[in-house]
Amino acid sequence: MSNRRAFALIVCAAFAAYAPALRGGLLWDDSSHVTRLDLRSLHGLWRIWFDPGATQQYYPLLHSAFWMEHALWGDRVLFYHLLNVALHALAACLVVKIARRLAIPGAPLAGLLFALHPVCVESVAWISEQKSVLSGVLYLASALVYLRFDESRRRRDYAGALALFVLALLAKTVTATLPAALLVILWWRRGRVEWKRDVAPLAPWFALGMGAGLFTAYVESAYIGAAGAEFALTPMQRVLLAGRGLWFYAAKIVWPADLTFFYPRWNLDPAVWWQWLFPLGALAVAGVLCLVARRNREPLAAVLVFAAALFPALGFFNVYPFRYSYVADHFAYLATLAILVPAAALIDRIPRFRIAVSAVLLAVLGALTFLQAGLYRDERTLYRATLERNPDAWLAHNNLGNLLLPTDPNEAMAHFRTALRLKPDFWEAHLSMGNALMPAHLDQALAEYETAAKLAPESERTQTNLGNALLQAGRTAEAIGHLEKALRIQPDDAQALNDLGNAYTRLGRPSDAIAKYQAAIAADPNFAEAHNNLGRAWAQTGRMPDAIAEFENAIHLRPDYASAHSNLGNALSQMPGRMEDAIAEYWTALRIRPDAAAAHNNLGYALSRLPGKLPDAIAEYRKAVALDPNSADAHYNLGAALLQTPGHEREAAAEFAEVKRLRPDVRVPEIVKAGR
Repeated sequence: MSNRRAFALIVCAAFAAYAPALRGGLLWDDSSHVTRLDLRSLHGLWRIWFDPGATQQYYPLLHSAFWMEHALWGDRVLFYHLLNVALHALAACLVVKIARRLAIPGAPLAGLLFALHPVCVESVAWISEQKSVLSGVLYLASALVYLRFDESRRRRDYAGALALFVLALLAKTVTATLPAALLVILWWRRGRVEWKRDVAPLAPWFALGMGAGLFTAYVESAYIGAAGAEFALTPMQRVLLAGRGLWFYAAKIVWPADLTFFYPRWNLDPAVWWQWLFPLGALAVAGVLCLVARRNREPLAAVLVFAAALFPALGFFNVYPFRYSYVADHFAYLATLAILVPAAALIDRIPRFRIAVSAVLLAVLGALTFLQAGLYRDERTLYRATLERNPDAWLAHNNLGNLLLPTDPNEAMAHFRTALRLKPDFWEAHLSMGNALMPAHLDQALAEYETAAKLAPESERTQTNLGNALLQAGRTAEAIGHLEKALRIQPDDAQALNDLGNAYTRLGRPSDAIAKYQAAIAADPNFAEAHNNLGRAWAQTGRMPDAIAEFENAIHLRPDYASAHSNLGNALSQMPGRMEDAIAEYWTALRIRPDAAAAHNNLGYALSRLPGKLPDAIAEYRKAVALDPNSADAHYNLGAALLQTPGHEREAAAEFAEVKRLRPDVRVPEIVKAGR
């Protein structure tokens, strides 16, 4: 089969197999990869390269690619999925090219096996894992060019291969294993490795790979959180993990059953004898293959390349996913080739049935990939499928609970409780439980937030949520302390800045509140709530034009923001000749939220200022009182309006009596301003 036909078949097969994922949305941490608002500028691109904490992981080429993609098609998720599948298909085509350069039989089959293997689904269907497919393309391209250099010894080939290797490292540092894989391939081809010809040219590659790997390990620990008791494995445990990981990935590639997003996290215990069978078994296989290598180097070479590709994920370095599982399908993306390429060569050597065997194998793998890709169409589907295969996946319980909270709070609470039963020190689940209890059960929510803050004191999320809850509980001074701590952890946290502004508003410090709201908007210009709060602060200081501008900004960002429409109405009502505009805003607010008592009250007050509209005003006041019987403002306004209506003096007196019950300090009758 010609390269052109093989490539066309690979591309068609890949897009057909991944069709269900193309309709998918964003998953889990995709929003941290599809470029955040604060990184979409040229300054943001600079931060991607020179601020290691700006992105979830320091993979500047990957995040530069996401930056460019967002500039091209914004938040249209389909195009990210299309690109991931296209990169995977390109990687499979490069596999064909490399196999043919190495004269390995069954090159087209090898490319198709890689394109259709379901272990690769996590790397292709999950947008965040563009790091795997992008770095995989660069890794394979670098290998191809280096193999050409090995034959030509041309400097331009060496420079091209090295440049591609550096780019691969900048996309994902798991590619640091490439020089080791190349040495194994060279040994397999010639039966020996020469220092000058083979090792010396790759020495700088080893140095670059080691430096990149160590820096990534530092970033994982210092910025991402791969540190602490959950990552404190002893050397013996790391040996157990490495041995078990090798067998796990080999088994999943050979028999790709029960693939899941979160696998169970193993309990690594050196005192349990059978756990030593994994590393000892791996050593035994290596020993046997060393003996076999005297006659056939291919099996040992495949095993060495397999182990080299997996080495960064075998437990010798801490990576954040170890917190919830020691293994993941995307760790094996490149390692699959060490098994699939020899398998394709073996099938190609079958004299009579290779076409039938190939067709059946590709059909089965394609069907499995199609089904697995369908699980990645949305988060609920993915987490429910994960829990079917791993019911103890506490992270999946928490994530699914957060998705269900707006629509099914009872089921969400059940998932949060299960997560905490499985992992009592899971601070994110305590945080989620607090969110579920707010605001109806404020005291219980506070207890959950306090537990989360004790478990994760250096998390800005725990400090922000606790501070906001304390603010709602009226414990303003305590709230400020936690919000300020959140800002020390993450100075540009827009939510914490906004909440701190709310605290200063409670304390009657409008100038400090305004400064925090402005800082929140600077951190996140699309933060509608901060614009609304800044508008309220400007209104309190009498700067109505500035207040109106901020309310309009909030409405532009969120046209269905009822509170901003109501507040805009309040501001317009205090501007000469703008009462009709104010009334229009109140009506808009009530169309969005018919149960907004304050908007009914404010609308009534505005109508009462217009000739002949007093009956309409009374009707709005009655609605406000019915919706919020404890609103002294609404009772007072209703009483004042009734007092102006002959024959309703007794009813007016009843409303004023209710005002005195609710607010003994209020003098009645008295002109009042519309309640906010």
